[in-house]
Amino acid sequence: MNWISRRSFLKTSAATALAARTALVEAQGMDRGKLLLVGAQTTGTGKGIYAFSFDPVTGELTKAGLAAASENPTFLVAAPDRRTIVVANEIESFDGQKSGAVSTFTLDTATGMLTKLSQAASKGADPCHVAVDHTGSSAFAANYNGGSAISYRLTGHDHLSAPVSFEQYTGHGPDASRQEAPHAHRVTVSPDNKYLLVNDLGLDLIHIYTLDAATGKLTPNDTPAWQAPSGAGPRALQFHPNGKYAYCVCEMSSQVIVLKWDAGAGTLTTGQVLQLPIQTHDGPSTGDDIVLDKQARFAYVANRGDNFIATLAVSADGSRLTFQRRGSCGGTVPRHLTLDPSERWLLVANQGSDNIAVFPRDPGSGQLSEMGKSFPLSKPQCLVFPLR
Repeated sequence: MNWISRRSFLKTSAATALAARTALVEAQGMDRGKLLLVGAQTTGTGKGIYAFSFDPVTGELTKAGLAAASENPTFLVAAPDRRTIVVANEIESFDGQKSGAVSTFTLDTATGMLTKLSQAASKGADPCHVAVDHTGSSAFAANYNGGSAISYRLTGHDHLSAPVSFEQYTGHGPDASRQEAPHAHRVTVSPDNKYLLVNDLGLDLIHIYTLDAATGKLTPNDTPAWQAPSGAGPRALQFHPNGKYAYCVCEMSSQVIVLKWDAGAGTLTTGQVLQLPIQTHDGPSTGDDIVLDKQARFAYVANRGDNFIATLAVSADGSRLTFQRRGSCGGTVPRHLTLDPSERWLLVANQGSDNIAVFPRDPGSGQLSEMGKSFPLSKPQCLVFPLR
């Protein structure tokens, strides 16, 4: 571990806190809120999904070892039982098909070890996001280069069925270099479990489906999509706990759009459009991801290229966001961010600098410390506290 300044990031870390163990963390280190699973790209030295023990008092991460070998597991999600982990294998070819894959694992909560249960083709290349409905009955994936979305039943709440619904998108957006085709980037289940929303960066749309969670069947909604601003590239989506608003991070425009959600009609209406505070830098700037605290008083948004975290205050009703401050993400190319279960720490997976940054957070004011800690891992992609 090494302390890092939000203004001046130091990549090196003390070997004593970072040395990989030959065995997974002992049971007493894996109690509730301390186990962190990290999906890492396997295009470099990464082998799959790694287990860490997190100390919520000090913010220290101790690498426990490889929880499961898995090919390019770029996104993970814990099912409602907190023991089933659904994984997007972001690959272009699977089982002789031009397809990625989705996998399920069962978690040994005493050791952090994952055991593979099932795997299925995603029917499109490079699935980059997965989701599970709120009952644990169905799973979904967004195929980025495939430009499609797919659903499955979760048999026994942990095994993938054959595909139930498959939605192939067509067309393109205004940016010929980034929107030459559909690019599904996010699958999000509505708070009432009645709809699935699919962010499509390539078409500037969020597709909306009615959901039969028991079967996994998707049906296009009467209003089938929300139209984003031209060239915005909607990437991430996060609902407010009150179920009345959602926040869309647009990758290409580096904006956060507040959307009013009508749960009865299954429609989104554009509200506030907040431009993230971009500074002069080399290369493009791209919005990435968003996380809210449990009370939805604050939101944190990662932006790549310019490599920063924006802290936003959320209005009491969820309809407005107010920019508060910007700070470094503690590395380069932030891919994912999360709050630990105590909400005293913000963790950032920095793909470009091969590290996980950990920043102290004041739960009362929502402010992040100017100083954080850095822990090395090759191309980290996704951070999940499965037992939270």
